[in-house]
Amino acid sequence: MDHLQVDRPIVFLDLETTGISAVHDRIVEVTAIRFSPGGQRDVWSRRVNPGMPIPKSATAVHGITNEDVAGLPPFSYYASELGQFIGDADLGGFGISRLDIPLMEAEFRRAGVEFSRRGRRIVDAQILFHMLEPRDLAAAYRKYCGTDLEKAHSSEGDVEASIAVLEGMLLANSVLPRTVEGLNALCNREQENWIDSQGKFMWSSGVAVVGFGKYKGVPIKAVMQSDPGYFEWMLKSDFAEDTKSVAAQALRGDYAELPGGETPDE
Repeated sequence: MDHLQVDRPIVFLDLETTGISAVHDRIVEVTAIRFSPGGQRDVWSRRVNPGMPIPKSATAVHGITNEDVAGLPPFSYYASELGQFIGDADLGGFGISRLDIPLMEAEFRRAGVEFSRRGRRIVDAQILFHMLEPRDLAAAYRKYCGTDLEKAHSSEGDVEASIAVLEGMLLANSVLPRTVEGLNALCNREQENWIDSQGKFMWSSGVAVVGFGKYKGVPIKAVMQSDPGYFEWMLKSDFAEDTKSVAAQALRGDYAELPGGETPDE
C-alpha cells in the first residue's frame, strides 16, 4: 500500500454470503489480503459450501450458485488455515464492521476455531466514506444541481429539491431505470423480504427472523424458545398492527400463516 502506514500486519477482508444475517447466514466465498509492515502482500481466497441453499437474491448479487459450491468443503475445513493466515493482524475492508466481521466470528465459532475482533484495530472504508461524503439532501442537491440548497428544512424547499435531485440523477446516470416500477425495485430490494410493513420481521434464506434489536437476524422460532416474553413485550408496545399480528402468531406457534414466504423448516 502506498499511502497507509502499516506498523503491524493488516488483513483486508471481503465475504460473499447467503444473506445479510450474521446469525443465520453463511459464507460462500472469502478473500483475505494481508499487508505486512515490510511491504509484503499475501492473498488467501477460497470458495466454500455454505451448508445451506444459496437464495436467488444472494446469487443475483455475487453470481455464485448452488451448483458452483456443490462438492466444495465447508468453511470449517479451512477455518484453522484462515485463522493462521490472519493471525493477530488488524482488519480492514468496506462495510466489514456490520456484516463481514460478525459473520466470520460466528463461522469460526461454529468451526471451533478461536477468532475475535477484540484487540484488533479495524479500518472500515465504508465508515470513512460516509464521513467524507455527506449523504443528506443538501449534499445531493449540490452534486446534481450544481448549487447550494437555499430553502433547506422547509417542506416546500425540500420536496422541490428532492424532485430536482431525482431529475439530476436520471440525467447523469443512464443505467438507472426510467420508470417508477424500475426505480421502486431498486429502492426497495430489502423490503421484498419484509414480513410486516416495518421490517421488524423478515425472511432470510426462507426462514422467518427478527429484523431489529437484540435478536436481529435470529429465527423467530429460536427467540420463541428462549425468550417468549420478547413477543409479549412487542404486543404491549407501540408497534404497527401488522407487526403485532406477527408477534401474536409467533406466540401461538402459527408459523404456517406468516405472510410473504415459505413455512420455515422444522
